[in-house]
Amino acid sequence: MSDDAKFEDGREAPLNLGALDTDDLAVIAALTQDAVFPASEMRWERRAARFALLLNRVRWEDAGKGRHAPERVQSVLMFSNVQAVASQGVSKGDPDTVLSLLGLQFDPTEAPSGTLTLTLAGDGAMRLTVEALEVTLKDVTRPYVAPSRKLPHHPD
Repeated sequence: MSDDAKFEDGREAPLNLGALDTDDLAVIAALTQDAVFPASEMRWERRAARFALLLNRVRWEDAGKGRHAPERVQSVLMFSNVQAVASQGVSKGDPDTVLSLLGLQFDPTEAPSGTLTLTLAGDGAMRLTVEALEVTLKDVTRPYVAPSRKLPHHPD
């Protein structure tokens, strides 16, 4: 008889996750909350129908955070089947602007199509029109100690 997998089974391995529905997307949204990235690390490949971000995300899943300072890791967050990209409150002229991802939300239109909204700190947002929901989150570096040595905090 086998047991169900547990969160702890993930240990310290790099993440490589995919989302094809809103339940899966909720997991990726939780893991990318408070990720930061420079505006220069956004790419839309129109012909390939992909939009990607190179994020510095908090390792919320880190079971050892009680033993060491909070960690971040660089991760690629990639959206497939992207037909259009729009933004509001995102400085496109300054590639050194650092953005902070607060949330991801998918709103279906005519199945399986819909709109993915990336909510950013400071009232910024990006809207991706997608033919179908397909999101990938993949860690691409080793974890490193967060420069602030603190976890982000959101006042109630």
